[in-house]
Amino acid sequence: METGATRRIGPEWIVFAGCAIALIGFGPRASSGLFQLPVIQTYGWGRDTFSLAIAIQNLLWGVGSPFAGAMADRYGVTRVLWGGAVLYAAGVALMAYADTPGMLYLSAGVLIGFGLSAASFNLILGAFGKLLPESWRPLAFGAGTAAGSFGQFFYPPIGNILIENFGWQNALLVFAASVLLIMPLAVFLGTRPQAAASTGPDPVPGQSIRQALGEAFKHPSFIFLTLGFFTCGFQLAFVTVHLPAYLKDAGLPAWVGGWTLAAIGLANAVGSLSAGWLSGRMPKRWLLAWIYFARGVVIAVFILLPVTPATCILFGVTMGLLWLSTVPPTSGLVMLMFGTRYMAMLYGFVFLSHQIGGFLGVWLAGVLYEARGSYDVVWWGSVVLSFASALINLPITEKPVGRPALAPA
Repeated sequence: METGATRRIGPEWIVFAGCAIALIGFGPRASSGLFQLPVIQTYGWGRDTFSLAIAIQNLLWGVGSPFAGAMADRYGVTRVLWGGAVLYAAGVALMAYADTPGMLYLSAGVLIGFGLSAASFNLILGAFGKLLPESWRPLAFGAGTAAGSFGQFFYPPIGNILIENFGWQNALLVFAASVLLIMPLAVFLGTRPQAAASTGPDPVPGQSIRQALGEAFKHPSFIFLTLGFFTCGFQLAFVTVHLPAYLKDAGLPAWVGGWTLAAIGLANAVGSLSAGWLSGRMPKRWLLAWIYFARGVVIAVFILLPVTPATCILFGVTMGLLWLSTVPPTSGLVMLMFGTRYMAMLYGFVFLSHQIGGFLGVWLAGVLYEARGSYDVVWWGSVVLSFASALINLPITEKPVGRPALAPA
């Protein structure tokens, strides 16, 4: 896959292709909340049914990420992205014809979940770490994350237009076709760096996957980082899936939900780029702590204010600045502590914690809404988790893991 002809691809083209893949990969998934009410109204299901499908998606996205990362580390990212794009597109297309809960769980849950694990920004960040010179990496991590969130700005308004004019099923088919654009773009990432600067500890010759995992999970800072990322997934998945319905319950028109998600995506382009820039200029653990603390404040203010179009858009902008801004410092810490060799796989395990949080955020919100008729418990739970994650990131040690020198043979 990595041929001599492709080694001359410049870093700017690698960043462009990676950002385009992140945008496409994140867009349809970030628009899933737009389809909740149309789907359940068509088939007479409860919100808990749709929520469980998206919860399965989040969980399997996380479960599949370490395996997709390990395959990308070993065989190259291009092949993994191709397989992920096919699964993702198939899941979105099949979702349009899912007329039973089981089919919805298979399409929106299993296929899209595993597809996302092999066709989204988590692999792109690993590729950037391997393919780019060290001077490009901090900003590239921010750009890749920002591009993913720009998909959230780009896709939801288009999704609203497609749903209103052509129906929700045709909207899904258009989204499925767009996902296949990942395949030609993935070719640009089928390269190997000629002389990329090293980051992190000195590599261990012949270190196996099992040894790399043992090293990571015995490192307290890796555990703190992984636990803190749980909150990010809980909040993002809950807001993405349930915010449009929450606003519709409050009597607002559907466009408010779509444009609030779009505002989150657009503001996150600024937030992620800023976080990538700041990651190289201040302690990453402090940056993460401030981001989580600010999220808790923003969510608390939003649920205490009256729900109006103005407060919703303001929430979208402020929350968007903090949305995926956790990703550049988180991925940067993984690379700093353990180097680039197994970065995609190790970041995949951190991301698994994120997606377990996403599973619970989406699923609990649907279950509690059906039981209590409101999302209040989940909103306030998000606030508490924010402050907890702010604290748990503070003890992280920002230095390469200690690796004793190998004894001579």
